[in-house]
Amino acid sequence: NINNTRISVAQTIMKARLKGAQTGRNLLKKKSDALSMRFRQILRKIIETKTKMGEVMREAAFSLAEAKFAAGDFSTTIIQNVNKAQVKVRAKKDNVAGVTLPVFEHYQEGGDSYELTGLARGGEQLSRLKRNYARAVELLVELASLQVGGASWTRENERSSTGEYV
Repeated sequence: NINNTRISVAQTIMKARLKGAQTGRNLLKKKSDALSMRFRQILRKIIETKTKMGEVMREAAFSLAEAKFAAGDFSTTIIQNVNKAQVKVRAKKDNVAGVTLPVFEHYQEGGDSYELTGLARGGEQLSRLKRNYARAVELLVELASLQVGGASWTRENERSSTGEYV
């Protein structure tokens, strides 16, 4: 009679352990699936952004040549008047299934101190040049954010697959 009670208690304990292990495995599977999906999204966006980057940089280089042709050499004027950066980058964190991924965001600080540059000649080309290079900087920040996020995910995946946390 006492042996049956001991066996029954042992079976109950084993069933509870099995249920706990299954729950833990299911949670890890969900986390792994969420991270894998996010990683595939990041890779897809990296490819799209790199493709756009080539086009935008080509347009920016062409608009630089146009502006130099129309307005002459304006680089010394701009270099002498630079006080501080207008476009800055801020780092944030994105949480995906318990894994923190860094995200970069660009923002504009202050007004455009070169609004009157090119007023005498080449103003339209200079404004197109500013727009094209602003778009290039925006894409570069987005690309950096995606690549750092993908690298963080890869490191996290390596840790979990090698059991580094345990």
